[in-house]
Amino acid sequence: MPEPEATGTERNTASPDTIPDSPPPTGGLSPKSVAAWVLVALIGAIGWGVLALSRGEEISAAWLLAAALGSYAIGYRFYARFISDRVLKVDKTRATPAERLDNGVDFHPTDRRVLFGHHFAAVAGAGPLVGPVLAAQMGYLPGTIWIVAGVIFAGAVQDMVTLFFSTRRDGRSLGQMARDEIGPVGGAAALIAVFAIMVILLAVLALVIVNALAHSPWGVFSIGMTIPIALFMGVYLRVLRPGRVTEVSVIGVALLLLAIVAGGWVAESSFASTFTLEKETLVVWMIVYGFIASVLPVWMLLAPRDYLSTFMKVGTIALMAVGVVLAMPTLKMPAVTDFAARGDGPVFAGSMFPFVFITIACGALSGFHSLVSSGTTPKMIQKETQVRVIGYGAMLTESFVAVMAIIAACIIEPGLFFAVNSPAGVIGTSVETASQAVTHFGFAISPEALAQAAKDVEETSLLSRTGGAPTFALGMSQIFSSVIGGAGLKAFWYHFAIMFEALFILTTVDAGTRVGRFMLQDTLGNVHKSFKDISWKPGVWLASAVVVGGWGYFLWVGVKDPLGGINQLFPLFGIANQLLAAVALAVCTTLLIKSGRLRWAWVTGVPLAWDVAVTLTASYQKIFSDDVKVGFFAQRDKYQTGIDAGKVLPPAKNMDEMHTVVTNATVDGALSALFALLIIIVLLDAARTCFKAISSPESVRLSEVPWTESKIVAPAGLIPTAEERAELAAAGLDSGGGRTKEPVA
Repeated sequence: MPEPEATGTERNTASPDTIPDSPPPTGGLSPKSVAAWVLVALIGAIGWGVLALSRGEEISAAWLLAAALGSYAIGYRFYARFISDRVLKVDKTRATPAERLDNGVDFHPTDRRVLFGHHFAAVAGAGPLVGPVLAAQMGYLPGTIWIVAGVIFAGAVQDMVTLFFSTRRDGRSLGQMARDEIGPVGGAAALIAVFAIMVILLAVLALVIVNALAHSPWGVFSIGMTIPIALFMGVYLRVLRPGRVTEVSVIGVALLLLAIVAGGWVAESSFASTFTLEKETLVVWMIVYGFIASVLPVWMLLAPRDYLSTFMKVGTIALMAVGVVLAMPTLKMPAVTDFAARGDGPVFAGSMFPFVFITIACGALSGFHSLVSSGTTPKMIQKETQVRVIGYGAMLTESFVAVMAIIAACIIEPGLFFAVNSPAGVIGTSVETASQAVTHFGFAISPEALAQAAKDVEETSLLSRTGGAPTFALGMSQIFSSVIGGAGLKAFWYHFAIMFEALFILTTVDAGTRVGRFMLQDTLGNVHKSFKDISWKPGVWLASAVVVGGWGYFLWVGVKDPLGGINQLFPLFGIANQLLAAVALAVCTTLLIKSGRLRWAWVTGVPLAWDVAVTLTASYQKIFSDDVKVGFFAQRDKYQTGIDAGKVLPPAKNMDEMHTVVTNATVDGALSALFALLIIIVLLDAARTCFKAISSPESVRLSEVPWTESKIVAPAGLIPTAEERAELAAAGLDSGGGRTKEPVA
């Protein structure tokens, strides 16, 4: 069957086999390069071999590190390059929307180093820190395999391919691309599902931040100071010293470190009460900040703040990796626990398949990333050739964060891990009852050890500190204190980690709000054409208000009511996020087929098939399972029976809360069914469109914009090659690149 060839009025824009195309890379690997890559492969293979073959004994966490880093290097150098050069055929001569539509607000060509920081900070939220920690319940091996293999073959591929196709469509949102390329039925289902899931994801992430920063003057001050620092950096790069990225980076990092240190001073000073905020106050400030970040020019606040945050994020994680190499902590958690087979774990219920792959989303495969890859980033990228480093590279970096999170969870004693991550209804509220419960799980720990662990980090108790963040902080403090300061600094490192996690997540909320604004404007643009211009001021303000109002409402109610608001929708977080990935991969696969790349459709088609199998299985179990710990409707029936019998069942404390639990379970079950149905509609319509494109190539129409010659010269990677340095020098530009009046030969 011949592959479909796109038709239309575009100038050679649809088919990857037509010119203009970037010339393929010339030359093979030198003997020295071959030797280096063989060594990298051997290091990774040995790491995997040790992890896979070790049973019943503790092994160094450094082997896990070696397996991950070796795999990442091979994946980026070979697989990502294959996709970029052979599958997508990125075109460095083609102008991006940032160049063609530059308006200094949403569209703005941004130095690839700054954009890498923005993209990484925007996608790296709570997921890579929390999901792997919770999944450690199953042992270190299942989660590690999914984190590394998942990102190389699914997550990073989704991010890069989505970014590429959105860039060729003026930065259109994922939902709008689905409508334009799949059809009105599947597109409408995608628009509804994507926006609803987006609001839920943002509210969940915001709740994590509120819980982390409440009553923490150190965290509030340090994170608050990143805003004026970012504004200064934005003005510095735009007005004072354009293009001086290295210069402003040094200044920004110095100010950031000062803000972190000053946060500790403030916490011990008379100003502490000023920065000690209640949860409700934090909600208000977050809503205000989210709105402002969404409407301000992207160069002024969002991009420099995310770039600045990336230094702290990547720097801290890199130091953790160095700490692992120096301290050589051992993995205390078994490779695979009994909970993996039984599916009755205290941290989360359900079997290893599908729930490990749902619990670990960010770091392996996350639908939220596709929203950023079709939101802010395609409107800022200088060259198509940069989709590899920004889309694939940033996702690998986030996956490395997830690897460090699973290491942090698995180097602490398993007994402590389960005491921290199990709910009070399972382990009780005292160290004695917790010790007994954890021992029953098969991991002994004494009451004295539980009390001492809390004392070491200056906490009154660590019991039932669920959510993953405290466990990550414990692991980080253990690694850092082993290298710097000893046990005396363990409390400092623990509280530093809590603040670090809040900063990690906040950058996702502000970027996500802006992406939500783009998404809503794209959707409204189908009704009123003025919204198609995403910089149209009335549309900007209205869409931003709707988005922050949506997640802000669920956040506010969730803070006021432990069983209401976003707490009601929290159980949908993992499945909804992975269903969103199914939409993105379906759109990417459809576009590969429609644009004449049928032979390469497996690149996104295989991850799509896996993700659909995982998410629809999980959705089915959450809807129909008879296990009250898994099935929403089973839980509803249990509590309704309790109401009928006049009994109050935990976690409810009274009959009103019993009714609330019944309502929540019913809503979650109904929404799970609705989201699954919408995704099935998208998949069926995508399959119809693909079949039509294959059987009738002449009917294919793409919404890709016409080819326009680029006048920007910029490197494809973070570090320019020798050829790129010569090209920049010929154009009279520094390593950041920029516009040139005449094309460079």
